[in-house]
Order: sequence, then C-alpha cells, then structure tokens
Amino acid sequence: MNGFSRLFKRLNSNFVIYFLALTLLLCSKPGYCRDLSHRLGFGFNNEFSNSSATKPIPAISLKYGLTKDLHISPIFGFNTLSPAGITVAAKVYKNIFYESNLNFYSAFGLGFIKDQQSGIELLGVLGAEFFIPGIESLGFLFEAGVSATNVSGSFVLKTIGFTFIQAGMHFYF
Repeated sequence: MNGFSRLFKRLNSNFVIYFLALTLLLCSKPGYCRDLSHRLGFGFNNEFSNSSATKPIPAISLKYGLTKDLHISPIFGFNTLSPAGITVAAKVYKNIFYESNLNFYSAFGLGFIKDQQSGIELLGVLGAEFFIPGIESLGFLFEAGVSATNVSGSFVLKTIGFTFIQAGMHFYF
C-alpha cells in the first residue's frame, strides 16, 4: 500500500469520526437561548470554497427557525465574471448551548459549487451567533470546523474557520 492510499484511508476514518461527533451534537437536549423560532432571517453566508479573495461569491442566505433550537438555511450566490461561479447550498443548525445574547450551535452544510470546476462540498462546523444588546434582530455568525469537497477533481478534506465578517450575518423579521 503506497503512502497516498494510507493517507486517503486515514482522512476517510477522520471524516467518519468528525461526522459522528457532529451527529451527537445535533442530538443534544435543548435549553434556554434567544428564541428565534418561526422567525425569518435575511443575510449572507460566505463559507463555501468557491468564494475567494480574487473572485468572491458571497451568497444570499435565508435562515428560518423551525423550533427554538433547530434552524434551516437555503443559500444562493453567483458571480458572472468569466468563468462564472455559483453556489447553491443549504445548512441545518442545531443550538447546543445558550446564553442571553449568544447561541452556540453545530451545523451541517451541503452545497453544489462551481467556479472553474464544479462539485459538491460538505461542511461540519461549530459556531456561534451573537446579538448586540439593544439590537436583538441582528445576528452575527462565526464558525470553525471541517470541509470535504471534490471541486478540484479529487477529494479534499480541510479545516475551516470564519470570523463574523466572513461567516455570515442575518437580520430577523
């Protein structure tokens, strides 16, 4: 077995471990937090790998609270600069720790992305959405976790981290 095969098997086994840990976090008990159930947030998400400094594709994002601790988010972005780029994705958020102005969550994202090549990207992240006291309808996100993609033509697993300037922001109605 060559070095590449061993590395690929190791990456796949680590991906399974991360996926199981994320699943456990998604099944945690709800608590007390900023209740965003049945509220719609409009904003942006800039986490998928086809968005870069040279050709950014920040995506428009809606975030809807199905329950107090479970949220969904369809995501869509495009850039017509040649070669054209597109992001069509969705994320599911599960709150796991709550404070009065901060919701700590785990999230899973799946997206079709296209830049020079196209492919699928999976995100597994832990993050927080914080609210400035007095401006409770505006949420700022920051996240860190892992990404798996095949956009480059081969399977790539990498760690990711995004500040609230990159990860996203939503205004809730």
